[in-house]
Formats: sequence, C-alpha cells, structure tokens
Amino acid sequence: MSTMTSTGSTGSPAPAESAHPRAGRGRGLRLSGMNWLVWRQHRGAYWSLLITAAIAVAVMVYWRQQMVTYLDGYGWPDAKSDWEEKFDQAPLRISGQLLGYAPLLIGVFLGAPLLAGDLENGTVKLVNSQSTSRVRWLATKLGVTALVVAVSTAAASAVFTWWWSPVKSSSYVLAWSDGLAFDSSGPVPVALALLTVVGGIAIGMLLRRTLLSMAVTLGFAVAVQLVWSHFRMSLGDVITATTSNGVGAEKFPKLPDGAHVLDQSYLTASGDLIGYGSCNVESEKAANACLEKAQVVGWNVEYIPISQMSSMQWLGASILLALTAGIAAFVILWGRKRLV
Repeated sequence: MSTMTSTGSTGSPAPAESAHPRAGRGRGLRLSGMNWLVWRQHRGAYWSLLITAAIAVAVMVYWRQQMVTYLDGYGWPDAKSDWEEKFDQAPLRISGQLLGYAPLLIGVFLGAPLLAGDLENGTVKLVNSQSTSRVRWLATKLGVTALVVAVSTAAASAVFTWWWSPVKSSSYVLAWSDGLAFDSSGPVPVALALLTVVGGIAIGMLLRRTLLSMAVTLGFAVAVQLVWSHFRMSLGDVITATTSNGVGAEKFPKLPDGAHVLDQSYLTASGDLIGYGSCNVESEKAANACLEKAQVVGWNVEYIPISQMSSMQWLGASILLALTAGIAAFVILWGRKRLV
C-alpha cells in the first residue's frame, strides 16, 4: 500500500490537513468587516492622500541631501559664517507653504464629503437598515479617516523637521516663530489636519449637501488657521532682558540665537518703559536730547527663545487635539439619533 495516501474501508481518502489549510495560515494582515467597507468606499481619497504624502517625503529627502551637501562645502557645523549668502531657501519655503495648505485641502476634499455624500445620495439609509449600529459605522468612518490623515501628515512633518533642523537657528532661512516653520514641523501639522478634517465631517453631517459642506468647511479651515496664527506665540513663556548701561547699538542685550523678539523699549531711571519709537527723530543730537530728557538708562527686551519651540508645539497640538476629540464626540452623539 502506498505510504502517500491512506484509504478507509470504503476506499475514500482519509481527512488530510493539506486538503483544507487552517484558516488564516499565510493570510497576512487584511481589513475585514466595517473597516474594509469604509476603506473600500473611500479608497480613492485615502490612496490619493497617502501617495501624495509619499511623493512629498521623497522630494524633501532629496532636497535635504542637496542642502547638506551645500553646508558641507562651508565646513558645517564648525564654520557657521558666509553660508547664508548663497543659500537657496526657496525649497524650504515652498514646502512649508504646501504643508500649511494641507490641513485646509484635507478638510475640504476629504472631511466635508465623508458623511455629506452618504446623506445626500441615500447611502446612510442602506447602512441604517443593516445589523451594524450607527455608532460603530460613525466610529469606523472617523477612525479610519483619522488614521490615514495622521499617518500622512506625520510622515511629511517628520521629514520636514529633519530637513530644517540643521539651519533652524538661522532666522535668514525660516524664522521658527513664522507659520512656515512652526506650523509645518513637529506635531502641529497632524493636529491641524485632524481638527479640520473632523470639523469638515461634522459640517457635512449637519448640512447634508456635499458642495455646500465643502464651501463651509473651507471657511472653517481658514478661520482655524487665522485664530491659530494669532494664538501660537502666546503658548511660550516670555523672557525679559534689561540693561542699564546706555542704549547704544553695542549695548543692546545679548539674546540667544534664533530668539523671537516680541517687544523692545527703553528703560528709564525710574523703572518706567517708553516706546522704542519715542525718540526717533531726524538728527542724532535731538534723539540724544530726547533720551536724556526721559532719563533713559538702558533697554528692555521681551523675547521667546527657540528652545521653547518644541514645548509650545506640543502644548498647542494638545489643545487642537482636545478640540478635535470634542467634535468627534459630537458627531457620534448627534449621529446616533439624528443621522437619518
């Protein structure tokens, strides 16, 4: 009798594991259930975002290599002079601008249509007739979308931060307090993108019309950017530097490299402050007379050092993410009873 196949008394083959492999063997990681359904429905938008992020990362990696080669020619980091004169800052600025627009575009083209499209074309009624609860459907929509957005923006932000780090202390390249740098590095792009995309989802759920939701989300995203731009610098701890040995240019307080100056004024003998432009007159003699009359003895400078940048970004991102969580909770609570 052959040793390869054994048969029973009826001549039929005996059960063999090779005929029916165990479930899951060699299957790998795959989406299933509601996760698969959401990915399948929005795969075009998700893949577009992921591919765009991958291209952006590749381009920034190439540009960073070009920058490092340029800096090496000046003996960086030991020789820190003269390199700024011919440094091409356009790639960094363009990348910062594009990363700044990313939350707006993601909110408008991904967030707003996510629920508005289902409500407008009636897909939500079909979902409501199935055994899956609305809460699970909404949570999956929010979760998968947030994951794709977070991965895409985090990758782009991490590479931009790595690219800019060697020259971040130079205000000639990009001032760290400017939105091109502050909002394009660290956790800030992720937090801004998540806020605008979840805000767009909420707007789409309430308005139930895709184009109208996209228009309103655009306004929402712009408003978020404007409020954030006025708010970001208040996240830092202001440091004050004073002098009392005159106000000549050579007697100006020595500030750390990359420090962001918020205000500078004159300090008088009585401890009062007068505005920097108070004695700006045409003649030097008249200016000196003005300073002497006001009994000016030195400078008073308020600034935020670049060392606070990371903590400011994480504090701001935490606030933005808390707002995002609140909007996401509203979407689930509202949609649980009023989605249809």
